[in-house]
Amino acid sequence: MHKVMTRAAQSRPGTRPPGRRDTRRPGGTAPRTPTTRSAGTASGATGTVPAAPGPARQPRPTDLFADRLLAVLSGHRPVHWMLRHTAGRAYDELARLAERGPLRARGTRPVVRDIGYFVPRPGAIEAFARIGAGDQLRAMAFRLEQGPDLRWRCTAVELGGPRGARAE
Repeated sequence: MHKVMTRAAQSRPGTRPPGRRDTRRPGGTAPRTPTTRSAGTASGATGTVPAAPGPARQPRPTDLFADRLLAVLSGHRPVHWMLRHTAGRAYDELARLAERGPLRARGTRPVVRDIGYFVPRPGAIEAFARIGAGDQLRAMAFRLEQGPDLRWRCTAVELGGPRGARAE
């Protein structure tokens, strides 16, 4: 069995996950690092060496899909935004869930607190996410499958209970 937990615990509940930057706000991007000239040439015109250490780390598909599903289920994105990222009945399940707006919170925007996943076979991931909004904590489960084009698609979505109509 290959069960994995991701995203370390946050020091303050209700804040954004570490490493997330909002480029639309002032100060949302990191300042540019200066490049240095090569010392081996007299003119210094050839070759600059970037000061950044290496390539950026690619986010896991579980992290991306948890954020995407949260945006739809909290009402910040329309359901059709996930159309090309779903397969099978997952889009219908997502539309049914989003219709009720289960993760809409008054005052605080819901955030993904923790993500865990299980790999039942290569090309399939079953994941869960803990969603926090203020002092509320909800659970979301989803399944991802990799298609022949090597793109991940969501094939099932559930929120904190059995499928079907729930009394509210």
